Amino acid sequence: MIISGWALYHTACFLAAGVGNLNEQRQEQFNQTLLNYVWLFIIISIIAGTIVYFYLTRRLLKPVRSLMHATELLKRGEYPEAITVSRKDEIGQLVEQYNELIEKLTKNEVERKKLVSDISHEFRTPLSNLNGYLLALKSGDITGDEQLFAALYQESKRLTSMLEQFDQLKKWDYTTSQTPYHKEKTAIHTLIQQCIAMFNWTLKQEKIAIDVQLEESSLSLHPEGIQQVVSNLLDNAIRYYQGTGAIYISGKVKQYQYIISITGPSENIPQMEQEKLFERFYRLDSSRSRETGGAGLGLAITKEIIDQHDGSITIRSSDNQNTFNVYLPIK
Repeated sequence: MIISGWALYHTACFLAAGVGNLNEQRQEQFNQTLLNYVWLFIIISIIAGTIVYFYLTRRLLKPVRSLMHATELLKRGEYPEAITVSRKDEIGQLVEQYNELIEKLTKNEVERKKLVSDISHEFRTPLSNLNGYLLALKSGDITGDEQLFAALYQESKRLTSMLEQFDQLKKWDYTTSQTPYHKEKTAIHTLIQQCIAMFNWTLKQEKIAIDVQLEESSLSLHPEGIQQVVSNLLDNAIRYYQGTGAIYISGKVKQYQYIISITGPSENIPQMEQEKLFERFYRLDSSRSRETGGAGLGLAITKEIIDQHDGSITIRSSDNQNTFNVYLPIK
């Protein structure tokens, strides 16, 4: 502003001296008046510019300071509230992404605490049973027999099975997966038939008939993962089989999806309970599930695997039959 005022002042004085026909006194008076106006203009402009600059800088740095404060809280292990932002520029986009990050971290922290709580709950009872019986055996209060050792072995086996399921859940967890899984072109109907073959002996022992109708199709998928999905659903159908009739398994192509349906006679599942079936550790009948060795993780693992394949899973329960439908994209 000073340089511009200086240039303007000398330019005006030069023009006035050349075309104004002023005597020396009037020229000096003109120059002094012009200089005063120039300084006044410079001072007003600097003050106004400083105010505008301060306002704009403060407005620009406000979300940045909020980000700094929120990051400081995050560093201390606290989860800050979302930062309010109304701008659409680069800083606004940065704040929006930061809010999404905080929301994701908060959700993960809630899930982590819930998972730790569920794990401690699941392991507390069998470990207490094992410790109690082992302490009684050590002190001589009870004498071990074949039935007791078989029960202790079964409890230990159930704990091992739960740990294996935790490993599977961690492997397929969509939120912690860092690398895409290798998928290959696979004949889905052949894959399902191989899974069913693994249950032929169990079906024969339980005297359960099975009806299979599969359409041929090839999908890009992770074979071991989909085998586990079909095995988990078929195992549930056998484990909770009630009534008469066959377990029906179908696979058909519909538009750009391959739909796997597994239907088995069983107790109807209330609508409100259906939405919770795929949550970790959720069981409709905890006592029955404990007796059969279930930990409420099978369907959670199944859903994680299907999510990794960009598919979906639904359940339909009516007329004492439960149907699980798995939708896998063909392309």
